[in-house]
Amino acid sequence: MITGNILVVDDEPQIHRFLKPALEAAGFTALRAETGTEALRMAASAAPDLILLDLGLPDIDGQAVLARLRAFCSVPVIVLSARDREVEKIAALDGGAHDYVEKPFALGELLARIRAALRLYAHAGDPTPGLTLGDLTLDPERRAASLLVEGQPTDLGLTRIQYTLLALFVRNQGRVLTHRQVLTAVWGPAHTEDIAYLRIYVSQLRRKLIDTGFYLITEPGIGYRLTETAPPK
Repeated sequence: MITGNILVVDDEPQIHRFLKPALEAAGFTALRAETGTEALRMAASAAPDLILLDLGLPDIDGQAVLARLRAFCSVPVIVLSARDREVEKIAALDGGAHDYVEKPFALGELLARIRAALRLYAHAGDPTPGLTLGDLTLDPERRAASLLVEGQPTDLGLTRIQYTLLALFVRNQGRVLTHRQVLTAVWGPAHTEDIAYLRIYVSQLRRKLIDTGFYLITEPGIGYRLTETAPPK
């Protein structure tokens, strides 16, 4: 069972009353902050394993809190907010949030996203010579990817750009990556508006991932997420 301390940052008492028993029943310890100032103090002193952050705080806007957190804190942050505008989601994800969940939310889905974020963070520093995800292996020296089929590695035949894209998504498996994040990581900051260009490469990479058990899911208007869950047909 995945456990840890979860700092819930929200000024709505009903959110804390709802989340505290739910988190504790799932094996977590719930910490509470109702303002941005309190959240920053507790993030520094209580060393939470993950932060659930509302954006509409009474003293400091949540986006500003996120920016300050990222100056000293690397733990996963999941934004939990009623703000549903695309621009807010993109700003939060570009600002370092691991995920963005809209209110009202389904508890089961939120807990699943918390567990996924904690798993990724726990293995982020593993010193591996390559990248391995299930039967998928990436070789950074050869810039090649292979899939284990009946015990034998089968090369996926990726181009250099396709390999770079896949490596980025594998390192961030389960996390939403915005168009800007992907474009900057692969092509550099001069190409942050080339979304149509990115779509072409993602489409090509999806075809290479057929039968691998991994899927590049489109988050409309935001970016992409690599997952082992097939999209609904």
